[in-house]
Amino acid sequence: MASTDYKFEGWMGLDKESANGKMVWQSFEPKPWEETDVDFRVTHCGICGSDMHTLRSGWGPTMYPCCVGHEIVGEVVRVGSKAEGNIKIGDRVGVGAQSGSCLECESCKAGLEQYCSKNTNTYNGTYANGGKSYGGYSLMNRSPSHFVIKIPDTIPSSEAAPLLCGGITTYSPLKRFGCGPGKNVGIIGVGGLGHFGVLFAKALGADHVVAISRRADKKEDALKLGADEYIATAEDADWAKKHERSLDLIICTVSSSKMPIVEYCSMLRPHGAFVQLGAPEDGGLELPAFSLIAKGIKLAGSMIGSPAEIREMLDLVAAKKIKPWIEERPMKDANQAILDMTAGKARYRLVLVN
Repeated sequence: MASTDYKFEGWMGLDKESANGKMVWQSFEPKPWEETDVDFRVTHCGICGSDMHTLRSGWGPTMYPCCVGHEIVGEVVRVGSKAEGNIKIGDRVGVGAQSGSCLECESCKAGLEQYCSKNTNTYNGTYANGGKSYGGYSLMNRSPSHFVIKIPDTIPSSEAAPLLCGGITTYSPLKRFGCGPGKNVGIIGVGGLGHFGVLFAKALGADHVVAISRRADKKEDALKLGADEYIATAEDADWAKKHERSLDLIICTVSSSKMPIVEYCSMLRPHGAFVQLGAPEDGGLELPAFSLIAKGIKLAGSMIGSPAEIREMLDLVAAKKIKPWIEERPMKDANQAILDMTAGKARYRLVLVN
């Protein structure tokens, strides 16, 4: 226990216009304190595409006022008497996109908390005690300790923050679908998620990593990140034919229903897997039935990762010295930062710093 002479304040979205750089700085009421909770002073928060989807009510109506940000790192100032994880005041910790679940269902007991039907998002969610969740574009965060992760000493806070959503969202499916030696892996979309996809595919030992984007403007970056090959689909009419049956696994980070999913699946070998991470606002994806049938392809989806997977990923990052590409921005400039993110100027993750 420590003194509680601190304020919960942050950048609040009051309506859909907030996504256009019109968030307002004001105080908010965190979830009612429980002895399983942890309070920490926010030092860093990554900007994720989900923040913009939520600010503009793109995935459904947002519960305004809303403080977004779910790649949060900071210093612990208060620890409940029933907190998990041996967390102490002064520890450096982080919280990703999930900060609550029932902890009792089949999914939770299997270490798959992210698939709990009572999942609480780190912002724009409601906890079991009725409190609302507020994110990390703020000074303080209060979260249940089960979802509060200690950050390894060797990972700088500004690099740890975007790992907590962007990183784990790509690490989890790569690991689950067998990325490793002997595998050829494609990463569709070279952005915040996609750049992590390339980094982790290489770190997990894939033989050949192919970065796939519409234009050639990110080729140099993709190769520097570790990609062995780059495909610009809008600049080569024969890309699908040239790369037919060349990949074992494809991770797709793109949030658009207009993607050429049939052509993408043509790149897979028999029993290959296509895993969708991006969640389109503009409708559903076409089901590539003949591609699935003809080669026994697995079509899958994946969402973030469990606390245990996040710890495993952080250990890999520390061991392999994986360095995300980040750009720091002052927390006071959050409105400009989200405009730059929307305009595609991030290379490849923006991190707000208090």
